[in-house]
Amino acid sequence: MIATRNAYGDWLAENGGNKDIVVVDADLSASTKTNQFAAKYPDRFFDVGAAEQNLIAFASGLALGGKKVFASSFAYFQTARAWDQIRNLVAHDKLNVALVSSHGGLSCASDGASHMAIEELAIMRVIPNMQIIVPCDAEETKTALDTIMQSQGPFYMRLRREKEHILEKNYDFKLGKAEVMREGSDVSMITTGGMVYYSLQAAEALAAEGVEAEVISVHTIKPFDKLAIIKSAKKTGAVLTVEQHQVAGGLGGLVAETLSENYPTLMKRMGVDDSFSETARTYNELLVHHGLTSPDIQAAAQTLIEKARK
Repeated sequence: MIATRNAYGDWLAENGGNKDIVVVDADLSASTKTNQFAAKYPDRFFDVGAAEQNLIAFASGLALGGKKVFASSFAYFQTARAWDQIRNLVAHDKLNVALVSSHGGLSCASDGASHMAIEELAIMRVIPNMQIIVPCDAEETKTALDTIMQSQGPFYMRLRREKEHILEKNYDFKLGKAEVMREGSDVSMITTGGMVYYSLQAAEALAAEGVEAEVISVHTIKPFDKLAIIKSAKKTGAVLTVEQHQVAGGLGGLVAETLSENYPTLMKRMGVDDSFSETARTYNELLVHHGLTSPDIQAAAQTLIEKARK
């Protein structure tokens, strides 16, 4: 089990020999793991302190100077405190700045609501030119970073604090391509990030009951793979979205928008339901609190299938 933030730090250290890469942090390098790059390449690492707006402005200047910039902080701080600069500098001018944020979703459990990014996918996906990636595990984090390195324009990547399982995959990462992790015909589980693992567990439990759930990992929130979602909805007739985000505006909202315009389908969104989260000792306690465990997903899928069959 490896945390996605650790994979990011490893990738930076492994690829830092490329002198086009510059890393900027906002006083959280030990948590975001950019300190690994700082130790090897101190001349191309800058810590601006707890000043996220300055972080974005500083990164923008480096990008205008021809650098490939990786700017990091906690997901909530980076997106909420510096949204103006992200919109008007990075996105408007299509700069080569990758906003790679740690502690996304519920993974900042012990720090409480003030540190939890459970709204940022909504506010980032409405920004023109912004590309958004939420990798399902540490392995995919590295392949996604390879893609960012080879691509142009701004990116937002949400990473997480907790150690997570490395998932079995039968695909090569492609920006904008949703991936079918498990084929099924009874219900479509459309999920992202750390919830892919729990959705796959729920699908395994459903299979033991004779229910075949299709699990789709949406590692790229934007550009969004509408065709994959529509295809799965046509196959199953029931769609369940699962994410560590407010049910409004995130993946669930994106899928609902897509299906309402293209193939209206019975649907349920699982996530944080219009509330702030709690402070908890462990990440798992928050999954229980918000009804996002594998048994919760299994139960929601069963209820949705029953409705679809009436």
